[in-house]
Amino acid sequence: MRITGGQVFDLKAGFVERDVCTDGLYLSETSGDSETLDASGCWVIPGLVDVHFHGCVGEDFSDGTPEGLQKIADYELSQGVMYLCPAGMTLPEEQLVKVCETAANHRLHNTGGAEVVGVHLEGPFLSPAKKGAQNGEFLHDPDIPMLKRLQEASGGCVRLVTVAPEQPGAMEFIRAAAEMGITVSVGHTAADYDTAKAAFAAGANHVTHIYNGMPPIHHRAPGVILAAYDTPDVQAEMICDGIHHHPAITRATFRLFGAERMILISDTMRAAGMADGDYTLGGLDVHVTGRLATLADGTIAGSATNLMDGLRTAVSFGIPLADAVRACTYNPAESIGLSGRVGTLDIGKESSLVLLDRQDLSIRKMVFRGTVVPQ
Repeated sequence: MRITGGQVFDLKAGFVERDVCTDGLYLSETSGDSETLDASGCWVIPGLVDVHFHGCVGEDFSDGTPEGLQKIADYELSQGVMYLCPAGMTLPEEQLVKVCETAANHRLHNTGGAEVVGVHLEGPFLSPAKKGAQNGEFLHDPDIPMLKRLQEASGGCVRLVTVAPEQPGAMEFIRAAAEMGITVSVGHTAADYDTAKAAFAAGANHVTHIYNGMPPIHHRAPGVILAAYDTPDVQAEMICDGIHHHPAITRATFRLFGAERMILISDTMRAAGMADGDYTLGGLDVHVTGRLATLADGTIAGSATNLMDGLRTAVSFGIPLADAVRACTYNPAESIGLSGRVGTLDIGKESSLVLLDRQDLSIRKMVFRGTVVPQ
């Protein structure tokens, strides 16, 4: 297949006019057949990678059901989100084991939809003071044997774990997780600057939904946010749904960290793709109105949008399109060790891409692993 006439995302140059060729599963120098896809009037971008979301279309990853995970994968692919690292909530270990086993089985028997490339354990190793929409009843101090059990249940696909570094045993946990090849993220934490810096020195290199679930910046207490800024290899997740942050904060954070360190996430819960109403997240009741999802006490509980909408929102806030695309593709792929496979449109990468209308960023066509996706 040859995709012609489009403006193609390039990690260094932004967008360039060139053809993209695929010989099937992988991008190549020449087309493997005579099929041509006209991308005139389109931006050609890699398939999106979401490393932090919980569910959609009425389903939640934490339910641990094969049918639910398949519906999630199908919906996400329809929105141009092609690689998923869904997040589990703070739940009893037996439920987390079920969730991990479901992900492992899905990877072996996937019947379509986006690819589940890993598992993000957002809980239960979090701070009670900053638990947000997590269930405090099941919070657990960082526990290396428990992490190993969950990694085994997942078939080795736990790729990301969130931890509050001030909790007992956290530093040892961070070092052990990093040695296991798991990306460690600091989040849902009351840690101060020095504790966060110690966590990054121990091997953490990621921040879970920056600003949310952590102390704000204070001129005498810079906290996790500026500890991350001061550590050049740390990447920062940001929810860009028009609810979690003011547009000025989004612009300022991209300038502060630089586009190469920003990761856009959806933090989507089961209401995405559904009507307003009452839902649940990790066993907690959530009310959804438009893009706003809240617990009974008003706490924001994830989002009700998807990552492609987040990309569009970021652009509407003034983030350059190339920077927003990078934050939805290469950077998240890099954060969980997948940038050798996906995240750019370089020769040798998987042929997964989205054609976006240059006027309104609507999806015109999609190709997933060499096959045109029916719309």
